[in-house]
Amino acid sequence: MSSEYAAKTSRSKTLYERAQKVLPEGVSYRIRFFDPYPFYTARSKGSKLYDVDGNEYVDFWLGHTALILGHSPPPVVKAVKEQLEKGTIYGTSHE
Repeated sequence: MSSEYAAKTSRSKTLYERAQKVLPEGVSYRIRFFDPYPFYTARSKGSKLYDVDGNEYVDFWLGHTALILGHSPPPVVKAVKEQLEKGTIYGTSHE
C-alpha cells in the first residue's frame, strides 16, 4: 500500500517534506497526519476531496461534521457570493 500511495502522491510528499522544516511532524494539527505522510488537498466539492496530485477521496470527516451539506453546496455558495457583493464588514448596524 505504501508504494502505491507514494506513486500516486508525489506532490503531497514534496509539500510534506517542506512542512516538516517548519511544523512539528510537518502538520499544524495532529489529526492531519497520515502514515507515511498526509495528502495535501487542492479542492473539494460535495462529499469529495481532491489532492494536489489529482486523486479523489471520499470525505467522511466533512470538517468535523460541520459540513452537513458537503463542500461548496451551490445554494450556500450563491448566498455567500451575493453577500460578498454587498460588502463584508460594515462596522455599523445593518439588515
